[in-house]
Amino acid sequence: MPISEADKLLIKQIRDGDQDAWGEFIGRYEGRLLAFVDSRLRNRATSEDVVQEAFMGFLISLPNYDDRTPIESFLFAIAAHKLTDLLRREGRRPTIPLFAQNSDGQGPEPADKARAASSMMRSREGKHAESAVLGECLEGLIEGWVKAGEFERLECIELLFVLDWPNKKVAKRLDISEQAVANHKHFVVAKLKDAAKKSHLRSVDFESLGLDS
Repeated sequence: MPISEADKLLIKQIRDGDQDAWGEFIGRYEGRLLAFVDSRLRNRATSEDVVQEAFMGFLISLPNYDDRTPIESFLFAIAAHKLTDLLRREGRRPTIPLFAQNSDGQGPEPADKARAASSMMRSREGKHAESAVLGECLEGLIEGWVKAGEFERLECIELLFVLDWPNKKVAKRLDISEQAVANHKHFVVAKLKDAAKKSHLRSVDFESLGLDS
């Protein structure tokens, strides 16, 4: 079922960098995400970290978001992936199916809903893998830029990839040359393509993600 016009407006505002809209989005879903994750981990602090990673993953994936997918399904799929990734890193396996309960963690879903969720996850498995690999690569780059004080590159990439601004508009906003913008973009795209190659992702459509330079 397509998302409502109100949700479409909220997503547009977030893409435009509206902090109030982003705060509203977090307020709407943070509690349910935390209940969902903590029902599996039983560790509040770690669950909060996973939820933060899920919101970051949502922002990174936003340029590729398809509004035919309900926001909640999209967001909880990201959270489920982050949770599974954490468990694998810790050498653990989920003892409860990720979609065995409602997203509010209050009880089991009907069988048909569980099957639908499972089918959705299988059909989107490739996209989730792409988002995870590219997201982790970007997170690593961002951490490095912050530590090195490379805030021009950080802001440039945020405007290009999160807000989807064209090179010319970014150059004007940051008061740098279009070539400098292109260089920043080329550097990041090269890193993302290298990460995809190392992770054996063969079907990443960088053009559809706006990463074709």
